[in-house]
Parts: sequence; structure tokens; C-alpha cells
Amino acid sequence: MKKIYLLFTTALLFISNIARADEGMWLLSLLEKLNYKDMQAKGLRLTPEQLYSVNNSSLKDACIWFNGGCTGELISSEGLILTNHHCGYDAIAELSNVQDNILDNGFWAKTKSEERKPVTPMSITRVVRVDDVTEAVLAKLSGVAEKDRGIKLQEIFKELGKKATEGTHYEYTGREMFKGNAYYLFVMEKFTDIRLVGTPPQNIGKFGGETDNWMWPRHTGDFSMFRVYANKDNKPAEYSAENVPYKPLHYLPVSLKGVKEGDFAMIIGFPGRTNRYEFSQGVALATDVVDPNIVNLRAIRLEAWKEQMVMDEDTRLKLSSDYAGIANYWKYFDGEAEQLKRNKVYDKKTAEEKAFAKWAENRDEYKTLLYDIDQVYTMYKPYALQRIYLNECIFAPTINQLASFGIGLDELYTKRAAIQAAKEKSKEEKAKEIADIDGKIKTMSENYLKALNDVHYTERIKTADKKIFAGMLKMYYRNIPADQWPESFTKIASKIKNGNSDEVFAKYTDMVFEKSMFASKEKLTEFLKEPSHKKLLKDPAFMYVKSHRDNYMTRFKPKVDEFNAQSNALGRKYIKGLMEMHPNRTFYPDANSSQRLSYGTVQSYNPKDAVHYDYITTLEGVMEKYVPGDYEFSLPQKLIDLYNAKDYGRYKMENGRLPVAFLTNNDITGGNSGSPVMDANGHIIGLAFDGNWEAMSGNIHFDEKYKRTINVDIRYVLFLIEKVGGAQHIINEMTLVE
Repeated sequence: MKKIYLLFTTALLFISNIARADEGMWLLSLLEKLNYKDMQAKGLRLTPEQLYSVNNSSLKDACIWFNGGCTGELISSEGLILTNHHCGYDAIAELSNVQDNILDNGFWAKTKSEERKPVTPMSITRVVRVDDVTEAVLAKLSGVAEKDRGIKLQEIFKELGKKATEGTHYEYTGREMFKGNAYYLFVMEKFTDIRLVGTPPQNIGKFGGETDNWMWPRHTGDFSMFRVYANKDNKPAEYSAENVPYKPLHYLPVSLKGVKEGDFAMIIGFPGRTNRYEFSQGVALATDVVDPNIVNLRAIRLEAWKEQMVMDEDTRLKLSSDYAGIANYWKYFDGEAEQLKRNKVYDKKTAEEKAFAKWAENRDEYKTLLYDIDQVYTMYKPYALQRIYLNECIFAPTINQLASFGIGLDELYTKRAAIQAAKEKSKEEKAKEIADIDGKIKTMSENYLKALNDVHYTERIKTADKKIFAGMLKMYYRNIPADQWPESFTKIASKIKNGNSDEVFAKYTDMVFEKSMFASKEKLTEFLKEPSHKKLLKDPAFMYVKSHRDNYMTRFKPKVDEFNAQSNALGRKYIKGLMEMHPNRTFYPDANSSQRLSYGTVQSYNPKDAVHYDYITTLEGVMEKYVPGDYEFSLPQKLIDLYNAKDYGRYKMENGRLPVAFLTNNDITGGNSGSPVMDANGHIIGLAFDGNWEAMSGNIHFDEKYKRTINVDIRYVLFLIEKVGGAQHIINEMTLVE
């Protein structure tokens, strides 16, 4: 065990020219050992202590985990948060209605008392410190079977986390690195009183829509602003009118100096997931099977929703958040499959594995590893779509999402019946246990009834849902082998003649929506007030969901779990072998929603022969794309007027134009949305909000030639706040650096 830990540590401490500065999502606590000299050579002017410190304020304290899925940054002494528009989109959309449409019109609180509490509570989390617990965790995992490793790991993290946070209000989260060759404990401080300060209209914050998503040149003002509140002791507290703006340990000054090609740029954030050590078989599966199916399944939802959204403003507002979320990764998976092929990632992975196989020939620990992983994938591939189709197909229609509530209820009723039938229990024991279950049923129903108030299920949305339901039936029929269907679906499909499924699926869809209580909020409300197992088991939507879920849980989840356990174990061994094979290479761990730093430079690129993309875009490009009244490319009149007058104030460039977005070669992924882009002094110069189309294979393979990060220029953000939003008081709150 000691040998493995020392091997990992040694691999991390070697610096060589094999690791490129623009590749890698680095742990801040290791920067001084691993990257600092290289960062200095590229222009960094800060000390290691200014990047990461436990005892003093540092950049880590200003860069926060925003609502568990994005990144934000503190930019004032009064807890002002800057993040992406699309990160705040759900909160903005929930606060919008036809009468007070801040999603379309924008919003700026003139005073702190006007700042808005989100409908759904939000949170931000600050990293207090990072502890390397590799040696302790590996010692406790010694001898644990692979199938039990996950549960045991949670127990270990709980024990270590409790000790690390004892006597404090801090929380903790454990993170596995290098597929289980290293472990870190993150001690965190979580705040839950978050309020909306301001947002541009969505035709600025989302300018370009899905057409421009993942594309360059880009012209989106993708930002929104919130504020974090604390109690009078500056500690986390639930929402209260008595709370005051949080006083951060560190906040980022805002630079007005602008960017030029070659400038140093670093990004700190909470990147979600990468899989850079994936095997070639996994690349092939993603390219040929998984990604294309996700794209086709999501397209059904998007088409049905958009059909209704364009006809009615209220429907558009109600569906806008769901639509944006599904559309974002619909296009992502489409691009990933295309770029994995274009960048020949499968061939590159195969070449790496051939080199590993040659090195491993005479090493007993590794010589069969690649054969073993090939066998694991061969066994898994026939079932690879089962989990995808359960989540993206069966649970896609809103009616089925509502019906899935019944699964927990059904389990309680089933348990109740088992207790009632138990011969070894006394009447008193049965009565006590049944009363306990009845209480849980009552509580579950009451909680769901409360949640139902926030569910949008108007007639227009139901019309879209019926189209989605029927479309998903057809996709399941076409792409899942018949011998993998649940019995209920086999009965439906048995009515299909000559392969023409449309009529059969249309009739079945009509029947479900006519008879299911989950198609009517009124009927579902009645049921929740007086829940009945008998009524639940007669509901066609519930039984449809239950049959597919039971089919997956009994027949396919064990296979998926076995695949995950075997592939994880082999992946862990593969990375360990790579470290032995390349003792002078600096390895970085995959992203896993833990705080990371990437560094690089402002850079243009050449996407293909005879095409060059500049590193910066301007408001001129916004106006070139402008289409009056268009869903994706309209603009507010005030911005047009400012453009015509060339009234850009102090935010214009030397050539008189207003900057909008710029490119860097930083290594980021989902979760980095809203991350601050900082210069060599730690001053914010922009916000990361997207990647480029040509490098969408980046979660599996970093391509140094094409990989770029798309950032909104901080000068455009400030211009929009001051000139379009009229919120000079917000500008005054920041520390601006000329």
C-alpha cells in the first residue's frame, strides 16, 4: 500500500516538458510543487500563497462553487457574485412571468432591498482547505472487494470528514482522483441565502441561442449577478431579512486593461467530469453508440417543446429553462461524436495502448490488462443503451417523471403488505410497523403535493408531452433489442403489423393520457390527498414506468454494476501502470467537480485549411448577426442605440470598438461555466462560458491544436451593467483596475 502511495506522489512531483501548460486541470494545493515555476515563466506575478492558502486569504477563497453545477466569483467586499447568465437561468426564469418578465426584459436591483430571493433555494460553497488523505484511504481499502469499494469509501470519507470538521460549521466532500490511486478531502463552507442582483435581457445573455452554442465567433453577454448573505457573525444562515451581505476573505479586482494575443490567462473553477484516461473501447462506444442515441432522443423533446413555445409566451417562459438545459447537451453530444472522429481520438488511444502493451509484456501485473478490458467491453456493449434509454427515453416525458413518484410509494405499500402477511410477528409488532409505514406514505404524499405546485403542466405542455411520449415509444422499439424489452412493452409491440408502429403507439399514447391521473394535476392532487395502492397499480403511466424500471433493475443493473466495477479496477491499474511507464511525466487527475486551476494564454486558432479565427469579437459582430424579432438573434433597442452612437464609454478598445468575447487555450469543461478568467495579477478579465466546436472531444482527449475556451470580456459585462442596465451603483461596488 505504501508503495502505491509513494509511486503516485513521485509521479506528481516530477516536472517535465511532456506536460503542456495549456493542458491540465490542477489541484490548487499542489500548484507550488507542480506548476508554479512554469506559470511564472509564462507571466504569473502572484506567489503560491496568493493562489492557495489555508491560513491567509487567496484566490481560492474568491472562486466559489455556484449552486452545485457552475462556478462563480466574488467581486466586491459585500458578497457580490458574478457568474454566467446560463448558470442563473433557472432562477431568473422561475422569477419571471408574463406580467414581470425579467428573463426577457432584464433586471437590476437599485438597492439591496430590491434583490430577489430565488423561488428554488440556491447555494454557494467556498473551499476552506484541501487535505491529502490518500495514504489513510488506501490503507482502509486494502482487501476490500471491488463491488464493495464504493460503500466502504463513503464510510471512510465520513469518518475522515467528521474528524476534519469537528467543532466547526464546515462541511466536507471526499474526491477520488486517478480512478482511485489518490484521495482528497475538501473542507467547505456552504451559504444558502443567495439573492438575484441583476441580469441582462436574455437576448443579450443568451444571444445566438442554440445556433451559436459551442461555436466561434461568439457574441453572447453570458453573465448574471447574485449576492451571498450571512448572519451578523459572517457565518452561513438560512434566508432572513436580518442577514447582511457576506464579507469575503478575498474578492477579485476587475481589470479594464483588456487582452491581447499571448497574454497569460488562468481560470479557477469547479469542472464537472472528464475521462482523459478512457480506453479505446470506451471512445468507440461513445462515438458510435451512446452519443448518437442521446442526440436523437433529446431532439424529440426539443422539437415538441419548441413547437409549442413559439406559439405562446407563457409556455415559452415555463419551458425555457428545461429547453435550454436539454438543448445544451443535445448539441454537446452531437459535437463530441463528430470531433472524436475528426480528431482521430480512437486511433490515438489505440496507439497509446499498443505502446503500453509493449511496455507491459514482461510485467505480470499489467501484461493481460488490455485484453481484460477488451473482454469487459465486449460483454457490456449489448446492454450499453439500457441505462441511456431508461433516463433519456422512458423518463423523458413529463407524465412519466410525475409517475415515477409512485415507485417509492409502491415500495412502501409492498413492504406494508409483507408485514401484514408475516406469520412470525405479533399483532402488536405488525400494528406498530404498519403505523410507521402509513406515516411515511402520508408524509411522502404531502411533500409531493407541495412540490406539485411548481410543476408546469398546461394543455400546451401536455400536447408536447404526448408527442414526446409517442416518439420515445418508437425510438425504444427501433433501437432496443426485443429480447431486452419488459413484458409490458412486448404486449404493446405485438399489435404492430408490417413494421408500421405509428398507429399502435399513437393509440397507446392516447389511452395513457386519457386514463392516467399523472396527466392531470387535478386528478393527481385528489390521489395524493387520499393515496391508494390499488389505484396506483391501475394507472397506465405508472405501470409503464414501473415495468421498465423493474426490467432494468432486475436484468440490466447488475450487468452495468459489474461493468463499472471491472472497468474502474482496470482503469485504476492502467493509470498506475502509466505512471510507472512514464516516471518523468506530470499527471493531472480527471475533473470531478473539485476546485481546479488551468493556465494558458489568449490565443486565436485555425479551425481548418485557409480559415483563421481571431482571438476577439466586438459589438460590430453582434450587429452583423442581429435579426429583428428573431428568437435567437434579436437585440434590445437600447443596445442598438448605444451602438449607433458608438457610446461605449471607457470600455472601448484603442480601435474604438467594444470588445465582446475572447479566446484562451485553457483546459476547462462543464462546471467551469462562470469561472473567472484572470490575468497574471489575479485580476478578472472575463468569464469562461463555453468551449469551441472543433475541440468537443475535450472531455476524453485534450487537443492542443484546437482546444479553446470562449470567454465574455469583462469590459462588455461592465458596459452592459452601466450603459444598458443603468446600474452604475453596481460598477461603483467593484474595485476597478485601469
